Amino acid sequence: MFKTMQVHPFDQEVEVLLVGLKDKPEKFEGDLSVLDEAFGGELTGLVKSGDVSAKMKSFAKIHTFGKHKAKRIVLAGLGKEKDLTFESLKELFGSAFKRLKTDNHSHIAVALDSFTGSGIEAADAAHALAEAVVLSTYQFEGYKKKPNMPETEIEAIDVFTESDANEIDAALTVGQAHGKGTNSARTLVNTPGNLLTATDMANYAMELAGKYGFETDILDKEEMEKLGMGALLAVNQGSAEPPKMIVLKYQGKEEWKDVIGLVGKGITFDTGGYSIKPKDGIVGMKSDMGGAAAVLGAMEIIGELKPEQNVVAVIPSTDNMISGSAFKPDDVITSMSGKTIEVLNTDAEGRLALADAMTYAKHHGADYLVDVATLTGGVIVALGLDKTGALTNDESFFEQVLEASNEAGEFIWRLPYTENDKKRVRGSKIADLNNSPGREGHAIMGGAFIGEFAEGTPWVHLDIAGTATTTSAYDLGPEGGTGVMARTLALLVERFEATK
Repeated sequence: MFKTMQVHPFDQEVEVLLVGLKDKPEKFEGDLSVLDEAFGGELTGLVKSGDVSAKMKSFAKIHTFGKHKAKRIVLAGLGKEKDLTFESLKELFGSAFKRLKTDNHSHIAVALDSFTGSGIEAADAAHALAEAVVLSTYQFEGYKKKPNMPETEIEAIDVFTESDANEIDAALTVGQAHGKGTNSARTLVNTPGNLLTATDMANYAMELAGKYGFETDILDKEEMEKLGMGALLAVNQGSAEPPKMIVLKYQGKEEWKDVIGLVGKGITFDTGGYSIKPKDGIVGMKSDMGGAAAVLGAMEIIGELKPEQNVVAVIPSTDNMISGSAFKPDDVITSMSGKTIEVLNTDAEGRLALADAMTYAKHHGADYLVDVATLTGGVIVALGLDKTGALTNDESFFEQVLEASNEAGEFIWRLPYTENDKKRVRGSKIADLNNSPGREGHAIMGGAFIGEFAEGTPWVHLDIAGTATTTSAYDLGPEGGTGVMARTLALLVERFEATK
């Protein structure tokens, strides 16, 4: 899709050229003066009249009528140069390419150097461009009959720059990989539960493994029974679909050490079990495997970029259904760790599945753990729909996760995790733990339960119940699955430094 060329952008014959406009120019200077001269100074007049603006995300399409080699020029406002950030640049590119796609442009050129400044180097701009193009133009194909007039796809993007072409190509590759991995996660989240069972998810993981050379370990029900995975098996009891414990291993170092364990909740549909969800709350529960999608998306990025790090991805997958054999409130189950659990709420099933997955990740040598899950409605009550909630038992490891999330533009907010929280989870009178101590601090309780299975291993919990989907389109994507945390997890792996 992308082609880097070390040429002057205003000397090329192109269908449409995207150019960044910073601040509010009194007159066009430098490279942009070439444009103004070609138009006999009329561009300056358009700026003064307000028809062309440097305001952030302001766009003006100018037809050149043969006065310039580019047939059309789109001037994109960047705002004040001092306010330009990597994230705001991504959003600008996303907005621009949504418009260009809607206008049926399939071949686009970008004057990359016009989007630099204020700490944004050409390589940063290239990364932002590639990631934004892939994310913003994503659409879930769905299952409707094909339209008679399908949308034009963006087929080629020429990137004009005076910077080192190899460096720009590398940045474009990274940005494109991040975008594609996130889009894969979005597609998984958007897929209906009848078309994405635990078996389907295991098959998808196997395809990834075949493509990137990951080692795999897919456990079926009988193997889980032998290993004593009573928590995941309890969630699966009411289902006609067999469960899967999915493991992908990527070894980027000579020795299997300093291993990051990525654990994703893979509940392909959640009825709530006998603690059944209301009719409004049950719609959309195909997305309850958003954590698994994030992990698989991250593994795709890792497979593409091949960082020098060791990673084990573990996904416990099943649906949570109701039948005569389904588990019930008041049941006591035994997890793989040997800890017994009193079930007070069958709709708190994700933490049960994750309990065995955390133990199994450590079984595969995980020295650090991050679990990602659409875990609780409580995190939405606490933080809204645009923030991921986090818990941790290790400050230095959490700081690395936080830095990765900041770089990815995926906001997380840390919730408190105290000894009192642990006592509430351990408050059962008949078992080691209970899976739902009450509504108060619900998001914290869900994370605290999972923390019991991290034990002394450095661990971060990410609750994406609010951020895994969105009900409205935005600069970097449509409504539906967001693929949230795929990029954060990949960046954590790419940047990771052992803390113990």
